[in-house]
Amino acid sequence: MNKFRIGFGYDVHQLKEGYDFWLGGIKLDYEKGAVGHSDADVLIHVICDALLGAANLRDIGYHFSDQDPKFKGIDSKILLTEVMVLVREAGYEVGNLDTTICLQLPKINPHIPAMKQCLSEVMNVSENDISIKATTTEKLGFVGRQEGISAYCSALIYSV
Repeated sequence: MNKFRIGFGYDVHQLKEGYDFWLGGIKLDYEKGAVGHSDADVLIHVICDALLGAANLRDIGYHFSDQDPKFKGIDSKILLTEVMVLVREAGYEVGNLDTTICLQLPKINPHIPAMKQCLSEVMNVSENDISIKATTTEKLGFVGRQEGISAYCSALIYSV
């Protein structure tokens, strides 16, 4: 009998000019980028946290501290690869992910297929098991003022 577990992830990054904008493992062409210790890919970070939480393996900061210089500027796809190793070593496989990106601009919809393909390859799961949605905040709050980006992820894992 399979055991199912659910995890949840939430993350926020400031947006500033002069930074690359990585989202879902792909680089977006935009005047602002996310600020962080790593490449600040908010979507990958919430996926990592949701998967780690579901497997009861703490969180991304526990495994990849922003105080550790070896993670400075690191490609978040590397972190996700390591998280998948941890989840699978704990005896679990991904059932599905449901994510939401909160961002006023740029529009994310045209980039969703490329993000799904990238994440599918990194995680070695079907694109059909990765849902990526995007929303604005109707110009309200830090997202609406284009000061930052936030994202959410629910993850379902099951024992193998």
